[in-house]
Formats: sequence, structure tokens, C-alpha cells
Amino acid sequence: MRILCVNDDGIHAPGLSVLEGVARALSQDVWVVAPETEQSGASRALTLTQPIRVREAAPRRFAVTGTPTDCVQLALHELIEGPRPDVVLSGVNRGQNIAEDVTFSGTIAAAMQGMQLGIPSIALSQAGSGEEGTPFSFQPAEQHARAIVQGLLGLRWPPDVVMNVNFPARVRGDRPEVRVTRQGLRDQNVLFADRRTDLRGNAYFWLGYRPKASNPPEGTDLHAIHNGHISVTPLHVDLTHFETIEAVRRALENA
Repeated sequence: MRILCVNDDGIHAPGLSVLEGVARALSQDVWVVAPETEQSGASRALTLTQPIRVREAAPRRFAVTGTPTDCVQLALHELIEGPRPDVVLSGVNRGQNIAEDVTFSGTIAAAMQGMQLGIPSIALSQAGSGEEGTPFSFQPAEQHARAIVQGLLGLRWPPDVVMNVNFPARVRGDRPEVRVTRQGLRDQNVLFADRRTDLRGNAYFWLGYRPKASNPPEGTDLHAIHNGHISVTPLHVDLTHFETIEAVRRALENA
């Protein structure tokens, strides 16, 4: 089995090392193509207005001056020699990718690009505790990602679907529950802009997340992660809200 590993946190990210460990436990044929620098929040961005440069960091290991989507595109069409990968693994992201975050995530975008190019793809993310001063730990992903990936690879899912796997900051018990979930929606806005001032007295802003508690319904990725379970959500690109199509059509019949 040939595996392509990619991420959005960059070629030197600790989560990528975790992902490589998972991949190498499953196969000896592992390729890594990752951004040279962090691309968190890049979503499905393509680099179209400037050149993309590639650095070969080691055999079968490349750093790309572009986005996660660029990485997958270049990996499949330029960098990987011989057969195409059998699977794309993206992550392990530093931070959860659940609810509306899935539309921002470069981690999920890389998996989406793999799917678009006809390869089964899995995105993996590790939630943090959200508690100030608490060290970030990839331990839940390190302990359980291999079994999750193995289980998913035994499944033939539809070609327009990617699997979005999230590990909680702390799992419940030695054998945590795996919840197959739907994408949730937060009941409050957690994004904020922190206004700061540079040394010349000019304002600038830093976007970030507030660790606000929410009350998500059972069955969602939010609920699973908040309750210490591993969340697996099948996602696809089609954002059409089918229930609204007829109402819009009727409203515009005589427009």
C-alpha cells in the first residue's frame, strides 16, 4: 500500500511526525509532501498568482511553499514516482476540526483534494484541552489513530466522501468509544479579533478562538469531542441545501 502524508501545520509539525508513525506502521511505501510553513485556515486555497517552490528534505519527503491543496496536487502530478497513492492521510492537525471549522481547515482541504483526484482520503485532528497553561498533547492520536485508520481502510466508502477523524484531548477509559457523527454547528461564535498596537503606534489584529463551552446535540462531532469520544464524520464537497431548492424555485418562478 502506498500512502501520501500531508498536513497544514507544516513540514516540521509534531502532528506530522505522529501521522508518519501511523503510516509507517501500515506500510513501508510512505511519501510526505507538506507545506514549508504553517498554512492553518488556508481551506482549499490554491496558489495561482506566484510560483511554488519545492525542497526535497529527504528521500520521499518534500516541503512545498504553498497550501495543503497545492501539496496534494504537486504530489500526485509531479513529485511521487510510479503508482499513485492508495490513500491520502492528512494531519495530525494541532487542534480539532469539527463543526463549521471544517470549511476553514487546510487539513480537511488536503483530504478533499485527494478525494477530488480519485484517492480515498482521511483527515485526522487532535483536540486540545482549551485550558490555559496546559501542554498540548497528541497522545490520544498516537494511541488510537492506527486502529481507526485500519478500520476505515477496510471500508469502501463513496468516492465523493472524505473521512474526518477527531481525537478528544482526553479519552474516556482505556478503550475509548468511537462515535460516527454528523457535522455540528456551534451555538455561539468562538472566533474573535484581538486588537494590538505595534511599536509605531499602529493598530493590528490577531484572529483566534475563545474556548467557549457549548451545548451541542448528541450525534454531532461537537458532542463526541466534548464528551471524550473519538469522532468520525463522513464529509463531502456538495454544500447544496436540497430542502430549500423547491422553495427558492417557487419564489423565483415569476421573477
